[in-house]
Amino acid sequence: MAEAANPVPAPVRLCASDELAEKGLAFVFDVLQWREPARAFVLRFDGRLVAYLNRCVHVPSEMDWQPGEFLDSRQEFILCATHGAAYEPLTGRCVAGPCGRGKLTTLRVEERDGDVYWYPSRDTRPVFDDE
Repeated sequence: MAEAANPVPAPVRLCASDELAEKGLAFVFDVLQWREPARAFVLRFDGRLVAYLNRCVHVPSEMDWQPGEFLDSRQEFILCATHGAAYEPLTGRCVAGPCGRGKLTTLRVEERDGDVYWYPSRDTRPVFDDE
């Protein structure tokens, strides 16, 4: 017997586009991943928005040095403050450290009409979702 369809929620407005400066502070937000609370972030890198779960591949702990600070001192890589794992910002792929060949969990975001939106998925949903 097939399970009942569980529609994906509508896009969620996160912030105004101008709140995300190039290689600046990320916007951090709460999500539910498989019904468990998690943090996520979106930042602007090389003119593009990228968004990931705030979980290091090595050990699932939050990575920011200070709230919203994810990039290394040269602003080249997303760096885990706890383990030193380095990730390529545009792909989320591990490039150095204890994360092996892992990859950060990507979240879909879009910029339109001066705002940044996150598109929930079947696995990652808004905290306020009433499943």
